[in-house]
Order: sequence, then C-alpha cells, then structure tokens
Amino acid sequence: MTENNLTPAAETDPPVSETKSPTSETKPSSAEEVLLGEGDLVADYLEEFLDIADLDGDIENSVVNGRAHVVIDTDDTRLVGKEGEVLEALQELCRLVVMTETGNRSRLTLDVAGYRARRRIELVAIAKDAIAEVTESGESVRMAPLNAYERKIVHDEVAAAGLVSESEGEPPHRRVVVSK
Repeated sequence: MTENNLTPAAETDPPVSETKSPTSETKPSSAEEVLLGEGDLVADYLEEFLDIADLDGDIENSVVNGRAHVVIDTDDTRLVGKEGEVLEALQELCRLVVMTETGNRSRLTLDVAGYRARRRIELVAIAKDAIAEVTESGESVRMAPLNAYERKIVHDEVAAAGLVSESEGEPPHRRVVVSK
C-alpha cells in the first residue's frame, strides 16, 4: 500500500538553486532557469497531488513578470474554491514546496482553470472605473476589500494612469484607495 505523502517524488534531485563552484566549467543558472526550476518542483508536486486527489489537469510551467508561473489547465474548479480561496491555499503550499526543497522563498503564482486570468481582466476593469471616477470627480475612491495579489494588479493599473493608490485596513478587509 502506498503512503499518501504530498511531497514531490523527486527527493533525490539536487536543489534547483544549487550552483557550481567557480572552478567548474558551467555558468551558474540564469534567473529564468532558476524560476523554471521552481516551476518544475511545483509541477512534480502538483502532478502527485492531482493523482492522489483523482483530478484531471495538464500542468504548464513558465516565467511571467519575473515569477515562476504554473498553470493547471482543467475544467474542474474544485481547486479554485469560493472566490479563489482554495487556489490561494494551494499556491501557498506550492511556495512551501519550493522553500523546503531549495531553502529560498518563492513568489511563484499558480492559476487553476483560468481563474486568475479571468480575475485579472475583472480587476483591470474595476480599476479603470475607479480611475475614471477619481478623474471626473476629484474625490478619492475606496474599493472593495481585495487580497494582496489583487491589490497589486489595481495599484499597477492606477500607477499606469498617473494617479495615486494606497492600501488601507487589515486583512481580510484591506482595500485600495485611489486618489489624485
């Protein structure tokens, strides 16, 4: 009988962040190679996780905006959960896998069933509405509470429009305030 252990099977592989000594003939890994290595660790972990949970999905690994970006391509949204709560927890587990295997903190992002991609489009539209309201009225706009990932998307959109934004409040009620 197999043990239902959620650690990656490739425990004998050396950590991705390991570099060769200065006397070796190969160069240290580039930043992108390190990030792809993080994604590979997570992909192995997620493949085993999906097998244990008897869920279908294809895993893709890439680098987006200087972060490892892993996608589970599936029609099953159980790993997304209500408002992305399960996805957030699974992403944190994936980051812990990287930290355990490499000793380095990861800023890896995980998307399941296209949830984050769809949510990004929604957030950009919401940010643009807030930007238009501030530009038109001159008054600050307080947005609904968002998680850190979502607030970052809004802050970036506001900065690109030449306005100011800041976060206020404590999680889970932390929100973005947009002003001139």
